[in-house]
Amino acid sequence: MNILVIGSGYVGTTTALVFAEIGWNVTGLDVDPQRIRLLRQGKLHFYEPGLEDLLKKHLVTKRIRFTTDKKKAIKDNTIIFICVGTPSLPDGSADLRYVKQVAEDIGRHMNSEKLIINKSTVPVGTQERVTTWTKDAQTVSYPFEVASNPEFLREGKALMDALHPDRIIVGTNSENAAKQIRELYESMQCPIIVTTPRTAEFTKYAANAFLATKISFINELARLSDRLGVNVKEVAYGIGLDNRIGPSFLQAGIGYGGSCFPKDVAALLNMAKHNDVELKLLKQVVRVNQTQHLYMLQKVREKIGNLAGKKIALLGLAFKPDTDDIREAPAIRIIQTLRNEKAYVQVYDPIAALPPELMDESVIFGSSPEETMEGADAAIICTEWPMFLKLDWEQVKDSMNAPNLFDGRNLLDADQMRDIGFYYQGIGYD
Repeated sequence: MNILVIGSGYVGTTTALVFAEIGWNVTGLDVDPQRIRLLRQGKLHFYEPGLEDLLKKHLVTKRIRFTTDKKKAIKDNTIIFICVGTPSLPDGSADLRYVKQVAEDIGRHMNSEKLIINKSTVPVGTQERVTTWTKDAQTVSYPFEVASNPEFLREGKALMDALHPDRIIVGTNSENAAKQIRELYESMQCPIIVTTPRTAEFTKYAANAFLATKISFINELARLSDRLGVNVKEVAYGIGLDNRIGPSFLQAGIGYGGSCFPKDVAALLNMAKHNDVELKLLKQVVRVNQTQHLYMLQKVREKIGNLAGKKIALLGLAFKPDTDDIREAPAIRIIQTLRNEKAYVQVYDPIAALPPELMDESVIFGSSPEETMEGADAAIICTEWPMFLKLDWEQVKDSMNAPNLFDGRNLLDADQMRDIGFYYQGIGYD
């Protein structure tokens, strides 16, 4: 089977390369010529461990090619994956303009029977809309089917997740479509769950909403832990050993970010609102996440006072390690708050870059963690990059104006840092 993957962003590129790795011939299509040019040169426009090596490998094997020619690509392939973005609109709903455009392109250029598989994260009922958009755009009536196949990729672990998934969800009412998709994934050693398109679409949102809930749950408990003198890391370990709960996503910190959780939770809340259902728990999940970085900054104020004129060092910009993604990253919210309070900010991240709108005389990007913390009145760890564990913290302490360390990811050992001479504060980790 020849596969076309439309959209060469994070999900589309990963999907295309994994299908090439398991033996299929794949074409990646994107309207952005610069992205296609980079991919043809074996370069990614985003950071994801291991993926660029796979790209170079399959450019050599010729199992993958990239193009901007949508008409030819659609005509030449019988299985088409939609992997375009669905960003949030101001009301929190998912913007489906790119999905609609792709569906119309497929209908317009279709020359034979096609199986269209939507991997983009979309609201419940989108499979039906894609069917309508595709059909309405046809100039000649060719048969086609539309299925849902949501992705469950973790940034920083996308290649592992795609090659070794814990489940594959297929949403279709067609036995023929289900059979073809099973054949696509025949080498995968995991359950393949075939359900209705609406259930598949909803499952994606439910999964991300539940993970976001676990994060906000432990972060809210961390606030109480601070008051009670309880170590929330030990609490998380204790409850995580219960296999009904599990240890994942119980790491207290300054909140979740990235391209998925904030957007998908907002979209789910929007769907609930339009169906006259109030998701009270999920609303609280969002509120906790939106205020968690402020909880950390209040700890900083309590120690060093008014932040105006103070030098604050931030270690990490990305919302998590092993990615350059700063979308909805807590570090960005912290920088914005510090700027508003007239503090001077010194930032370091080994991969992520400052967005242009945050670059001014009050925000400096350091060339190393050590340089970033020189002369600082306080340092805040915003991303749990492993390299921060290996710093010479004795030397760092001596270079700071005041050795105040606020660990927003509970990365370091509190007793060790205090023995060195730091004033150390984590989240729920006194």
